[in-house]
Amino acid sequence: MSDGRRLPFDSIVATGKGDDGTTGLLFGGDRVGKDDPRTEAYGAIDEAVSALGMARAEIGLKAAYGVSTPGLGSIGDLVLRLQRELFVVAAEMASNPDGWGRLEDDRTRVSPSMVDEIGRILVELESHVEMPREFVVPGETRPGAALELARTTLRRAERRAVTLHRMGALPPDSLALPYLNRVADLLWVLARAAEQAEARHAPPATTPRPAPPRG
Repeated sequence: MSDGRRLPFDSIVATGKGDDGTTGLLFGGDRVGKDDPRTEAYGAIDEAVSALGMARAEIGLKAAYGVSTPGLGSIGDLVLRLQRELFVVAAEMASNPDGWGRLEDDRTRVSPSMVDEIGRILVELESHVEMPREFVVPGETRPGAALELARTTLRRAERRAVTLHRMGALPPDSLALPYLNRVADLLWVLARAAEQAEARHAPPATTPRPAPPRG
């Protein structure tokens, strides 16, 4: 509560410490406001992970009903991998400078190999996907739409990460920005791959002009 009083309750999950609008970071420092730029950044990551979960659930549902394709199954595996890696990004964002020395590559800090591997996957996937020549409208398939939602949420997390970088709130050698940029690009291609795995293509963003009258 705003006046510092805490209502008594018995919960396994909730501690009540955040009732005053603050939260603790993963490594180092005092509690910060829930509207702190770091909280905003890793909160957007959390949203993206949830949106990816929707995509994975949609893919799993198709498999359960026997209407999936091999291409969709491989996308689901990759989505789970991305969800796990995004927790690494969030951990790096949720650390104060006095806790940066405790960060570990691939666990709580983005490593060069993580960035390189996303780039490799992106290039490989591009060779198997028919790339649109213009902007497209999401929503042709449910997995594709969920992947697009995750992509746009991740772009917001990327923007918040830029703010952290400018504030000096990310380690000087942080690779969070290039990682987020590459994953967002990958999600766009994954959305197209998910559509094409179901023999669908997202419609172009521009409305086709009607053919001129004949005669």
